[in-house]
Amino acid sequence: MYWAGGNPFHHHQDLNRLRRAWRKPETIIVHDAWWTATARRADIVFPATTTLERSDVGGSGRDRFIIAMQQAIPPVAGARNDFEIFRELAGRLGYEQKFTEGRTDIEWIRLLYNRARGANIEAGVELPEFDAFWRAGYAEQPRPSKPYVLFGEFRANPVTHRLNTPSGRIELFSETIERFAYADCPPHATWMPPREWLGAPEAARHPLYLVSVQPADRLHAQLDPGVVAREHKVAGRERIKIHPDDAASRAIEAGDVVRVFNERGACLAGVVIDRDVLPGVVVMATGAWYDPASNDELALDRHGNPNVLAFDQGTSKLTQGPSALSVLVEIEKWQGEAPPMRAWEAPEVQLGAIKRLTAV
Repeated sequence: MYWAGGNPFHHHQDLNRLRRAWRKPETIIVHDAWWTATARRADIVFPATTTLERSDVGGSGRDRFIIAMQQAIPPVAGARNDFEIFRELAGRLGYEQKFTEGRTDIEWIRLLYNRARGANIEAGVELPEFDAFWRAGYAEQPRPSKPYVLFGEFRANPVTHRLNTPSGRIELFSETIERFAYADCPPHATWMPPREWLGAPEAARHPLYLVSVQPADRLHAQLDPGVVAREHKVAGRERIKIHPDDAASRAIEAGDVVRVFNERGACLAGVVIDRDVLPGVVVMATGAWYDPASNDELALDRHGNPNVLAFDQGTSKLTQGPSALSVLVEIEKWQGEAPPMRAWEAPEVQLGAIKRLTAV
């Protein structure tokens, strides 16, 4: 299994189930710039450059600016950019020329920019030539003559600008979905009891409803070891917000380390008392780097990743979206000294082994 970028040990539900699955492949190769929980569980790691160590070009479909992402520093400690890693792998497999098409990474950047420039010219927009763009650091497209409006053309003329639905219209009832006859996905918007909520029988054992939110101090798990995210930790753990009444009934005070648990797993968290949180509800942000205390089946996560608590079940047979906001937990005060959090520590590396791999 080859994993390039991304970090499933951040975002996947039921991380203990993922750990069991992760043991099945014979070899796991991870291609990343950081010692994420995923990289730490690889047999082979290809250290990749960050955006500061390589040249690239940036932009998006609704961004007026194309950015020349020029390399700022040389690659650190032998890291290579994505193109060079894949180029050498392709070479060892006998198709380097087919992969690179005879171009270097900067030549590919030039080609991709020129393709975008050609498409803009066809649309009546003149962008600078590549060398001028690269010197300036960006290319700017003109502001649109009118703001973007979702389904604007459809709203103006629904006959000419049909939607991509069987009827060409917004459908409140779907005959297509009705024909699937899925018990967990009716053909129209319907409230259905979640698997876990405060009205479920499971609430008798785990009476708190966990809401996991996006963090305000990082992007997902990115920069979790950074200064801003660190300053918001409580007792070195991810924060968990709880109503004063729920805290008092458990003899929990602000700043305490607590164990958050259910039948799928457990994690530590630092307590924040918040009267704005509803009674019976607790709130944790995602993104704390996963840090299991052992290799045991239900190892305690020492840092506070709520995905050790979430179940891995699709929202329906049709969509298979994540069900992260349907989790029941219980909380108890951690007794004694809390174990040290080690998610940000680099693992032990045998330099000799790396040199041998490099020479293979």
